[in-house]
Amino acid sequence: MVSVKRLGIAGIAAILFASTWTSAQVGRRFPSEKAIIPDPVTGVAMNVLTNGKQSDAKIYQTHPQWTSDGKWIIFRTAGRVPGSQAFAVNEESGDIVQLTEGSGNASNGLNVARKSMRLFFIRNDAVAKTETPPPPTTTPSAGTPTGAATAPSGPPKPKIDPVYQIIELDLARLLADALADAAKPAREYERICATLPADVRDAGSLAIDANEKVAYISIAGSDVGKHLPTGVEVWKKQYDMRMGTGPGGLRAVDLQTGEMRVVIDTAFKIGHVQTNPFVPGEIVYCHETGGDAPQRMYTVKGDGSGNRPLFVEGPDDWVTHEAVVTPDEVMFNLIGHQARLRKRPTGIAVVNLRTDAVNILGQIEERSPEDTNAANLPSQNAAGRDNYGGYWHCNGSPDGRWAVGDTFQGNVWLIDRKNGGMSLLSTDHKMKPDHCHPTFSADSKRILIQSGHFTDGKRLSLIVLPVPDAALAKK
Repeated sequence: MVSVKRLGIAGIAAILFASTWTSAQVGRRFPSEKAIIPDPVTGVAMNVLTNGKQSDAKIYQTHPQWTSDGKWIIFRTAGRVPGSQAFAVNEESGDIVQLTEGSGNASNGLNVARKSMRLFFIRNDAVAKTETPPPPTTTPSAGTPTGAATAPSGPPKPKIDPVYQIIELDLARLLADALADAAKPAREYERICATLPADVRDAGSLAIDANEKVAYISIAGSDVGKHLPTGVEVWKKQYDMRMGTGPGGLRAVDLQTGEMRVVIDTAFKIGHVQTNPFVPGEIVYCHETGGDAPQRMYTVKGDGSGNRPLFVEGPDDWVTHEAVVTPDEVMFNLIGHQARLRKRPTGIAVVNLRTDAVNILGQIEERSPEDTNAANLPSQNAAGRDNYGGYWHCNGSPDGRWAVGDTFQGNVWLIDRKNGGMSLLSTDHKMKPDHCHPTFSADSKRILIQSGHFTDGKRLSLIVLPVPDAALAKK
């Protein structure tokens, strides 16, 4: 037996580090953190699934959150194990299960299949094969006690050319084995669907077709830009924008053969890509600039036909946070947080994919237009003193009955699309370190959000809000 005294602080730290790393494995179960807590203002019973002690985050509202059986919510975390990994939490029991391990996994681009118990994500295989857990060292830095373990030092790592793969994870087998305490190595549950060409330099947003046979992915490098229509100029970001310079590429990948083909090239860098989960071969994508894009939303068919702007914008329209919500509708926000924007219609809106008809469902103000007292401005003040607040992100129920929106103040509102009625559902979610991004369940009865409420905006909890029984009872 090795003496603890002989090991010293550094030796103990090394053992603890190694133990933590080796236990951070696919199928590992974590204790339930679930609690039912009433909203302090509305009284709505919040199903709090993670307690905020870790850094948890939901999938973006353009993509499914629940597994196809409706029992598990897929999310990512950067606190429970080394790196950012995918996890599942059981909505009823609160059981938490680790789904991925190691380096190179794009846990910020998780795709949960709607028809089967599968999860798809991108892995940078070059990173996964070259990055290993660094051992602690005993080189002290300023302010570190002598002999204490510190981060390793040395020359910077060489630049590694990416090797992007699309991975399929068998959730049915993995979750069943995890609950039986019989989890196998990760490779037993994973399948490499495709390895992208070596000259792809940026595998961005991933979306799975409604038929679950094809993936669509935004890329840079490779042959991107060579398929632009003649005469189209590449878009360059303007002074007040953080990103978006083109060209961009949208590609389709066969999930069985791994073959990649061109859908379209665009003059700008493509941001979020999503599919119509009800209609195979239909894609919605956006021009993401980090601000107000000149034209945000576009739609195209999976074969590259029918590419066109969706809701043609005017100079005073600020479109953001679009999501396909029904077979024929995309919901989005015409945000109105600035006085100049309120001179035009703003609020949560719906555009019909077949007719281009637009309907605005509702908007609120979170300060009086006459109020210039800085003390009365919302705490999340994205536009300085000129902030009227209002809806920021939105989503709709698949049955077409409901819309949900979070606001600049961090409140969540429910809109009845039958009569336009708006009701406050939940409050004070801080909108930091990230926004609520509310998303409906497939049965149209629950809404998943992420919230900084319990940590004063330092870390996020995952919360399921029910559509109130009284609202569901209304015809």
